[in-house]
Parts: sequence; C-alpha cells; structure tokens
Amino acid sequence: MAEAESHRPAAPGEDVKPFTPEKTKEIVMSLQQPAVFCNMVGDWPALHWNAKYLSAVLDGKTIQFRLGLKTMGLVPQFETRCSYVKATLEEFLAWSCGQPSCLSGPFSCYEFSKYWAYADYKYIARIFEDKPEFFQDIRWSDFGFPGRSGKESTLWIGSEGANTPCHLDSYGCNLVLQVQGRKRWHLFPPGDTSFLYPTRIPYEESSVFSKVNITNPDLKRFPKFRNTTAHVVTLSPGQVLLVPRHWWHYVESIDPITISINSWIELDADHEARVEEAITRMLVCAIKSAENPSDGDPWLNPTEVEATSHEINLQYLNKAVLAYFKWQKANESEQPCSSSSDAEQRAIASCKRKKREVGCEPEGYRLLTHEFGFSTFKAENLQKIPFGPHLLQVLPQSQETSSIGAVAVEGDSGDLLHENEGGRFGKLHCTRKQLVMSNDCETPAHQMDSDGSPNASQTALSTNDLLDCLVNPHVINLVARLLLERTRV
Repeated sequence: MAEAESHRPAAPGEDVKPFTPEKTKEIVMSLQQPAVFCNMVGDWPALHWNAKYLSAVLDGKTIQFRLGLKTMGLVPQFETRCSYVKATLEEFLAWSCGQPSCLSGPFSCYEFSKYWAYADYKYIARIFEDKPEFFQDIRWSDFGFPGRSGKESTLWIGSEGANTPCHLDSYGCNLVLQVQGRKRWHLFPPGDTSFLYPTRIPYEESSVFSKVNITNPDLKRFPKFRNTTAHVVTLSPGQVLLVPRHWWHYVESIDPITISINSWIELDADHEARVEEAITRMLVCAIKSAENPSDGDPWLNPTEVEATSHEINLQYLNKAVLAYFKWQKANESEQPCSSSSDAEQRAIASCKRKKREVGCEPEGYRLLTHEFGFSTFKAENLQKIPFGPHLLQVLPQSQETSSIGAVAVEGDSGDLLHENEGGRFGKLHCTRKQLVMSNDCETPAHQMDSDGSPNASQTALSTNDLLDCLVNPHVINLVARLLLERTRV
C-alpha cells in the first residue's frame, strides 16, 4: 500500500504530486527493479513536445536519423548495420504520414513500408543550444534532483518499429518520460547477463550489447536465452519509467510516432564502472586496431568518433583510477558508513571498502552474487516501496508467456495489467558450474559434432570471439578490482 505523503495545501490550479521530491529520489536511488511513476509530470511543459510542435520550434533544423529494416532477422539490427540521413522534423513527418516524396527530402529514398526511422540519443543541450529557455520545460527536480533539466536530458523521436538493440548501460540509472505515442520496453535483470551473451562489438563506451535479437532469438546459437526472465511494459504518454542500474533493455516504438525524454542519473558505483570502461576501451581498441582493415568488420559504433590510441586510452585509465580514489577518500571522510539502502543500491559505497555484496565462495561465484542481489532486495525491502496507483511494478513474465508479450500500463493513472505473476526473479536453479564456466563464449551450433563437442575441423575462432571472453563484464570487473588493489598498494 502506498505511503501517505504530507503536502502543503495546493494553490489553485497547482499540480499535486503523489510523492515529494525527497521521497521520489529515495525510491529512485533504492529500488532495484523497474517501475513506472504516474501523475508526476502533469504540469511539465515538455508534455506538449509532440512532433508537430518540435518541428515548428526547430524551424528547419536538421538532425540525424537512423534507418533500419522492419523485417525481423535473427541478428540484432545494430547501429553499424543501419543507414543514416540528416533531415528536418518536417520531412520526417511528411515521410511517416505518407505525403508526396518531394516533401520528405532524404527519406524519399526509403520506402516507409519497409523502413523505420529513429532520431535517438539527441542531446537537448545541443538541439536547443540557441533556445536555452526550453531546458526548463523538463523538471527532474520533481524527482529529487534539483537543477536537473532538459540540459541534462536526451530526446528520442521515432516511427513505428524504431528500436534500440538490447543492451545495458554501464553508468547510472535511467529515468524515461514518454511524451508522444507508446513504447514497449523489454527489460532483463542483471542476473540474466550470462544468458544474454554480452558483447562489446560494436564498441561504444558505456553500452554492453546482447548478441541475441530478443524479439526473434536464435535459440540454436544462443540456447541459454531460454533462461532469461523478461519484464515487459508498454509506456504511455505522461508516465516515467525507472530503469535501475545494469538492467538490460530492448525498446521499440509501437505507435506511428513516438517521442521520449530521458536522463541518466549518476551513481556512486559509476566511479568503479569508469575504471572498468577504461580497461575495456584499451583492450578493444588495441586488439581490433591490430586487425587487417580489409576484413571490413564495422566494430566501432557510429556514436564513437574514432578508435583512440593506446596512449590516450592509458591516460583515460589513469584518470579514471585517480578519480575513483579521490571519490573514495572524500566518501570515507565525509560519510564513514552509508545507509543500508544506499549500500545495496550503490555497490561501492561500503565503509569496509567492499566493492560488491559478497560472502559466498569460491571467488568465481562471488562475481555473480551481486548480479542476483536484487532478488534479496525484493524479499527484504520491496515491501517498503510505496507501490500503488502512482508507482507501478513492472512484473516478470512467466516462461510460458511469449517473449514479445507486454505488460501494458494504460493511461497515466491506469492499473498495471500483467499476464502472469509467476515469473521467477533470477535463475538460481542453474548450477554454479553452468554460470561460471560457460558464461558467454558460445560455440555456434554448426560447429558442433553430433555428440555436442566442438568440431575441430570447422572451429575457427575470431578476434571477436576472443574479445567476448576478455571483456566479458565479469572478467572486466575482476580485472578492475585487481588493478585498484595494485594501485592502492
């Protein structure tokens, strides 16, 4: 049952929030499963940011769109496999509404029935650099983050079918406001990482991609995907989704035009994550840059400008390590011991300098315990979260539910509809050996003998196979800890 909030009397016409900023921030920083906030943004001017309004405001300004095929293959449609055009919102609207091709500019080369378009990751600070007054249309102060506005937010504009490949963000947690149309979110807990076959190719700092096309999975190549527990929600205008740290997500636009605004919230755990990302960058750039360019492997995501040199990457690593120790020193002197809720959410904010919640041996298994930690959190602390009509849980699907089914949250104050509450949190029924020894380096089905063993005559490991093992999240986490211990000494 939702907790009663104490509010001062509302002024005439004032929008009354169900949670105070302080309470909302407490929820955001402590909750370790996805949830939807309702009735929190009714007075935000950004709710009027539909495509037609933005087209008029931007007045002919061009932005880059990513175009992908609507057909569903077995391989994820990574950004390296897409086409790109620079166009105005007016041209995008003409194309998506079926107007004559002469009005759709560069979109005229792409048949609307076959392609979707997505203006994704658009920093509002850049799009509205000449109109800074628009930053205040977004008020994350209502969520307990004073001073955070559109300047620290990102805009997403897509047509039906536009999607983001399944990935996790290395840094922070994510607040996502739906403005126009609906989006379907497929979310997977951190404990499902091994079952999603993580890869850093294409490489993009702070993004770990899944090799699996989760809407059309190749179960012969990725059999462990069957072990995942999907949490699926359809986000409607006026709702705000909380994506906790390290939750995997695949996002798809399901209406003709969708617009979202998000902001990534920094966490203490990001200090260690930056060290991990610096190590990953060094390894990926060093190894992939040594390949023959004629191989034609588009390993660098378009969001990355270039493959940085080893010297620059080493500087980045040293700066990340220095920043980590600076933060740790300041944290220990100012706050000797974190509160219990912060310690569970922020994996490195421990007064005993533990980097994760551990306590199980052997070491190989300890790397996985923090990934399953949200289950423990649910059992012990979920009852303290004020779920109700203003804060809706995104519940797990059962194994029997279709992988592309949805948990629909209809309307800003509607009830949460779910197809099955019997889904499991995590997959602790798997053996420790399965989890630790067979993490993510799969052998393709066509390279197996009839008895299930690798076929030596057909097995040809690639650079990417090696990298998938070297920069596996569990491996990088262990390397970062060893490096920080070495530096500390």
